[in-house]
Amino acid sequence: MMQIKTSPATRRKAPAALIVMIAGALALAACSEDAPRETAEQQARAVTVVPVAARSITGSVAASGPLVPREEAAVSAEIAGFRVARVLVEPGAYVRKGQTLAVLDGALLQSQLQQQEAALAQAEVQAEQAESQAARVEGLVDQGVLSNEQIEQRQFQARTARAQVRAQAAGLADLRARQARLSVSAPVSGLVLSRNVRPGDQSGAGTQPWFVIARDGQIELRADVSEADLARIRQGQSVQVTLQNGETVLGKVRLVSPQVNAQTQLGTVWISLPSRPSIRAGGFASADFQGGGDASLTVPETAVRYDGDGASVMVVGDDNRVKRVAVSTGARGGGLVELVRGPPAGSLVVESAGSFLLENDLVRPVRKTAEGAAAAPAPKTEPAK
Repeated sequence: MMQIKTSPATRRKAPAALIVMIAGALALAACSEDAPRETAEQQARAVTVVPVAARSITGSVAASGPLVPREEAAVSAEIAGFRVARVLVEPGAYVRKGQTLAVLDGALLQSQLQQQEAALAQAEVQAEQAESQAARVEGLVDQGVLSNEQIEQRQFQARTARAQVRAQAAGLADLRARQARLSVSAPVSGLVLSRNVRPGDQSGAGTQPWFVIARDGQIELRADVSEADLARIRQGQSVQVTLQNGETVLGKVRLVSPQVNAQTQLGTVWISLPSRPSIRAGGFASADFQGGGDASLTVPETAVRYDGDGASVMVVGDDNRVKRVAVSTGARGGGLVELVRGPPAGSLVVESAGSFLLENDLVRPVRKTAEGAAAAPAPKTEPAK
């Protein structure tokens, strides 16, 4: 059997080499304990997150519609059977409340008034005579001068004569009231939009109003807006309105319809406009509803996921785990959607709902900078030794 001889120097180096090998093995074992944790963090998927924050919905909504009076007053004669003597206003005139618009011919009524006044005077005389006779026989009851029947007859005649006076007075009051209505007056102040009466026409002969007045001369735009856009419009919101002649004016939303037409899925918005000669009832105009209303909690539209369970967002918690949170959405515009119900302000949500993340997935959140670009995760720093 062959033996391998080693020199004394080689034998002296063996313990030192063994020590080096043992130390290396211990160091490798120590590194292997930290390897799984570092690998999990490094392998976590990086996702862009954005905070739930109060923002104004931007963007614009376009709509169009007719120009209509805010409030119309239809005026006609209150009494029938009289001819029109004069018409005093034309379309486009601004009238005051109580101003006379037209006058009816009252010649026949004046004759009736004179006859009624004479009849009333005659009835008054007859009543006084009957009452005087009744007063003279009042003390003769049961005295044999006149029978009780005759006395009661004279008292009855006095009461009848006085009732006749009241009837004639009522007739006279009615004629005077009719005389007062010979003047057709404006019930409100405003702009005369139309006139449909001429001198010589008969009052009560037609159903069309004689005058149409826009109260206070106010004309507004009545625009129809889709249900989705209706949620973005607020009362008092400024609106840029373009007329058919190209002129633009600044309007303000007066009223937003509380309901949507079930067939057209459109809601109506009424826009107040300034008083200008170029703004005419019956015209047509378009409106541009600019965004920038009241701020509300929003997230990017891309952050909202829609499935059979409804709308939701993926919220990243402090432990970098993903959690699905159901939301209710509202107005949209400018790439944002309002969260009517959902996570509180400051919560971090995954920007892209199509990231195929599952509940409780571990992620590496990357926040967007102010310019909108994704910022790299902040590097970990070792504590100072």
